[in-house]
Amino acid sequence: MWHAAPIVDVKQPSLWRHGDFMKLWTGQTVSQMGSVVTRTALAIVAVVTLHGTPIQMGILAASGSVGVLLVGLFAGALVDRSRRRPLMIVADVLRAALLAWIPVAALAGSLRIEHLYIVAFLEALLGSFFDIAYRSYLPSLLPPERLLEGNAKIGMTSAVAEIGGPGSAGALVQLITAPLALLVDAVSYVVSAVSLMLIRTPETIIARVGPPMGLRHELAEGLATVARQPLLRAMALASASDALFGNFYYSLYTLYALTTLGLSPFELGIVVSAGGVGSLAAAFVVGPLTRRLGIGPTIVWTRAGAALLSVLTPLAGGPPLLAALFLFIPQLFGDGLHSVSIIDQLTVRQLVTPGRLLGRVNGTLHVLVEGIGPIGALAGAAIAELFGIRVALWIAVLGIIAGLSFLVLSPLRTLREVEPAPV
Repeated sequence: MWHAAPIVDVKQPSLWRHGDFMKLWTGQTVSQMGSVVTRTALAIVAVVTLHGTPIQMGILAASGSVGVLLVGLFAGALVDRSRRRPLMIVADVLRAALLAWIPVAALAGSLRIEHLYIVAFLEALLGSFFDIAYRSYLPSLLPPERLLEGNAKIGMTSAVAEIGGPGSAGALVQLITAPLALLVDAVSYVVSAVSLMLIRTPETIIARVGPPMGLRHELAEGLATVARQPLLRAMALASASDALFGNFYYSLYTLYALTTLGLSPFELGIVVSAGGVGSLAAAFVVGPLTRRLGIGPTIVWTRAGAALLSVLTPLAGGPPLLAALFLFIPQLFGDGLHSVSIIDQLTVRQLVTPGRLLGRVNGTLHVLVEGIGPIGALAGAAIAELFGIRVALWIAVLGIIAGLSFLVLSPLRTLREVEPAPV
């Protein structure tokens, strides 16, 4: 049923020669780097400039999650009703103006913590619109056999931002202060908007099937598509499980490394950076690996490898350098394998979902993952408080491994190639 179109057509020229994709990719590379600066600088503004309390920092962190949850599904429906590229341009321009507001208010001496709540909320809200439109736009820019390569290059951008972004953000904050550092991200959104405006490939107009429906019916259709389509359902359940237990894991990671294992901040930084290196490597190996194993087995077994490597984290102990090695291996190789699986899953989602539903399907997955993540973080913290950090990490790891069953028991296990769904 799902075996016709090649996932990668090696006979076609590389996307390095695809002018419009390179414009899109270049703009997003700049924007991703800017977003890492904001993630770092916004928290520093709250702590250093506004002397935020722990409760205020918690509200600031929650503001972004609330923004995603409130609009994710509706963003998907709007993406399916509209051209995707103009939506992305508008989101970029509004985010640029929003972030520019903070340094202006800081220079005027009127900046308050409530302003940061508003910015975090609206930036996450606009980011949801952009991300859903972005994932839905790529299939109209590239043919089906080029989607895997396109998603791999986009994954490369995220990895590079994670490797170089935090250090660059810290240097900028040190050099020009945190509020002014946010101007860098504002400029990056302008660069992204301009790069999108320069794209010349006409965007495919998705024809509606049947009579116009109300918003409630459109949202229900998107949810039903994920629930009924075997591949989408399996990937959605696996992603939800991974988000739940993964946030269990990562919410405790820094505390575990620094207090339980005795790593220095420098050693922890090296360990965390290894994850970015692994993700970057994934962008180069995902194509050859997928051609060799088939897209379904690649999704299943790379995800399984990443899950099994995570066992090393709660097993870590001994001298700090030995403990750091136990964390370094799953970060480098586990994150790399996980990134391969994510790239292939996104490609399958884009191929099997009809174009008129892609925004709502992407929105459903976006809300599912972002919505369940904070629950995992809170549950992990509660269990760690009652039974200790290492016990909570073991529960997280076992939950991540158990979540593999959704993929192993699905048609993905034997799926080699995917036939694109009708537009």
